[in-house]
Amino acid sequence: MQTQAKETNQSLLKTQEVRESNARSYPRRIPIAIDQAKGIYVTDMDGKRYYDCLAGAGTLALGHNHPTVVEAMEVMLKSEKPLHTLDLTTPVKETFVSELFSALPEGFAEKAKIQFCGPTGGDAIEAAMKLVKTATGRSGILSFHGGYHGSTHGTMAISGTLGPKENVQGLMPNTHFLPYPYAYRCPFGVGGEESHQLSSRYIENMLDDPESGILPPAAMILEVVQGEGGSVPANVEWLKEMRRITRERGIPLIIDEIQTGIGRTGKFFAFEHADIVPDVIVLSKAIGGSLPLSVVIYDKELDKWAPGAHIGTFRGNQLAMAAGTATIKYIKENHLAAHAEAMGERLINKLGNMQEKVPELGDVRGRGLMVGIEMIDPTKKQASNGSYPANPDLASAIQRHCLERGLIVEVGGRHGSVIRMLPPLIITKDQIDEVAVIMRESITTALEMR
Repeated sequence: MQTQAKETNQSLLKTQEVRESNARSYPRRIPIAIDQAKGIYVTDMDGKRYYDCLAGAGTLALGHNHPTVVEAMEVMLKSEKPLHTLDLTTPVKETFVSELFSALPEGFAEKAKIQFCGPTGGDAIEAAMKLVKTATGRSGILSFHGGYHGSTHGTMAISGTLGPKENVQGLMPNTHFLPYPYAYRCPFGVGGEESHQLSSRYIENMLDDPESGILPPAAMILEVVQGEGGSVPANVEWLKEMRRITRERGIPLIIDEIQTGIGRTGKFFAFEHADIVPDVIVLSKAIGGSLPLSVVIYDKELDKWAPGAHIGTFRGNQLAMAAGTATIKYIKENHLAAHAEAMGERLINKLGNMQEKVPELGDVRGRGLMVGIEMIDPTKKQASNGSYPANPDLASAIQRHCLERGLIVEVGGRHGSVIRMLPPLIITKDQIDEVAVIMRESITTALEMR
């Protein structure tokens, strides 16, 4: 009798390489196959355990297999309630909407409408753009350098990342990119407070200039903390200015909360840091409690589209709504947004202490549990704003050494030089400290082995 060979990391990765598309990405940087997962930990096929500080790119707000989420799924599965309903309503759906609306700023919730979209955040961004174009009768979208909103034709067009666009022609026209207040690599070459002030002035002048070449837009879209752009938080005063500028000119403001929403940044919604209310909010990732779900929530004044204007077969994912309701409720009842803020500060402080001794750590930044470490080459010439050139090789080396020591992190940002950390909101003080130790050891090793 032939004995079946034991599956290992290498055997499954080899099978994946043969059968899966060349577009696969994470396995190239995190070459493991996952067997078990619980809380902040995952265990690979070789039995090695890791701290998961990627957490499904921010999807797993409560970590892997949280008891509250698992119980909600089990109850749903045993109830014989429908799992798929297109956009027909159910008690499960209405409960989810009520729970989500209860987390919105009161003034916004009172006039909010919701559109369930296909299961990805990218589809919800597409829906948001169709919504504002329909409502305003305009076609242009204002977006920002460094922004990321998805990988469909439309969302690629409004994203700053150039790589994916190079071989895909005919993207959505009439996107206009604006300078984001990225203080460390200031687009105006000055940095500091002037960075966001110049950005605001430039944008306001451009919109009022009759010779700017840009027609009145259908919307402005932005991330309060740019995720794939390198965990870059926007200045609060700048956010207030963007809201003022768009409101005064009748331009709908879309806030992409796909990665920042549901407690990640220390507030339930990231825009709450600036005490503003957008016209449109786009949500996905954490709202499905680890399952696919995305929605657009918007001011009812924009609700001008016709029946069927945005559809999708899987917009009625009832199991995700049940898991999402449990997740939202748990985050609110256990004050996890405030916990995320405290844990993020703790992690940034520890990394900041390391930065004082390691010049290759050019910038340590973030908001809540959305943290970035930008790696630089301090032996090269400084830019006019004082920053040094990006060091993607060092960032990749640190990521590899972290993985060897049992820590999963991501790289992103300009030139892939930013180490990004998105741990579950349930991470504890002790776990933060342990993660910081692994990061310090990995940075030390990467520098010694150059």
